Amino acid sequence: MTYTLEDVKALYARPLLDLVYEAATVHRENHTANEMQMCTLLSIKTGGCTEDCGYCSQSVHNEAELDKEILMKTEDVLEQARKAKEAGSTRFCMGAAWPKVLDGRAFDRVCDMVKGVSDMGMESCVTLGMLTEEQAKKLADAGLKAYNHNLDTSREFYDKVVTTRSYDDRLDTLKNVAKAGINACCGGILGLGETEEDRVSLLHTLCNLDPQPESVPINMLVPVEGTPMANNKRLDIFEWIRCIAVARILMPKAMVRLSAGRLEISKEAQAMAFMAGANAIFTGEKLLTTANPEKDVDYELLGELGIKPRAPYKDEESETVKAA
Repeated sequence: MTYTLEDVKALYARPLLDLVYEAATVHRENHTANEMQMCTLLSIKTGGCTEDCGYCSQSVHNEAELDKEILMKTEDVLEQARKAKEAGSTRFCMGAAWPKVLDGRAFDRVCDMVKGVSDMGMESCVTLGMLTEEQAKKLADAGLKAYNHNLDTSREFYDKVVTTRSYDDRLDTLKNVAKAGINACCGGILGLGETEEDRVSLLHTLCNLDPQPESVPINMLVPVEGTPMANNKRLDIFEWIRCIAVARILMPKAMVRLSAGRLEISKEAQAMAFMAGANAIFTGEKLLTTANPEKDVDYELLGELGIKPRAPYKDEESETVKAA
C-alpha cells in the first residue's frame, strides 16, 4: 500500500489516545501481544568516522571526548555475543564507525563475525555505513539477518544534520540491501531540531520503502558534549510516543524498536510506548557510545508488565508453518 504525505499528516494529527488505541489494535493483529524482541548492540570499531553527523560523538568533525578503538578481534566480538545470548538477547547488532564499507581484510573480518553470530542461533545485524550491492550479497552469504541504515530525519531537514553524504546515498544503500535479500533496519532520530512536518516526512518516506523495513528504530537524541547538537532541547515525550504509534500503524509487520535515549525515559512512558506498538528494545549498558538501561532494569520492567522475550527468527518460523 502506498501512503501519500497527506495520509501520514492526517494520521499524525489525530488525538494521541485515539492514535495509541488504533496502534495497539494494529499491533495485536500482526504480532503476539506481550512479547518483546531483546537486542544487544556492540561497537566493534569506535570513533574516527569522516562523516559530519551533527549528533554523533564518533565524527572526526566533532569535539566529543571519545576513546577511539580499532576493529575488534572476531573472537572478542563472538564472546560478547555469547554473553548477550546468555543474558536473553536474540538479536546481536554490530556497529562500525565507517562512512562506507571498503573491501579488504576488515570487511572480511566483519563477515566472519556475522557468520559466527548466526551460527550461535542469534539474529545478526550490522551497521557499517554505505555499501554496494556486491558487499551486501557477501554479508547475505555470511548469514546476515538485517542491515541497519537509518535515514535519521526528513529529506528536507537532512542537510542541517549531515552534509558529507546525501539522502539519496542512504536510499541507495537500502536498495542494495533489499537486492541482496537482507532485511532493512531503518528508522530515525527525534529531537535533532526538526519540525513536526519533518517527522511526518520521515515516517512517510519509511512507510513507502519497498519493501518496508523489517525493523524501525525510533531514537531519541542523546545530546553529547562536543557535538553541534549538545544543547538541543529535549523533545516532548508525547511526540516520541506519537511517532511510535504512527510507525506501528503505517508499518504493521515491522518490529518497532526503542533505541537511543531510553535511559532518560520513565518506565510509565516506556509502557505507553509498548502499548503504542513498540515491540523491540536494546538491552545492555551501552548503545555504541551512549548509555542504555542495564539488563536487570529492563527485565524488571518487562516482568512488571507481563512481557516475555521473543524467540529468534520467529517470523521465518511462522512463514514455514503457513507454507506447510
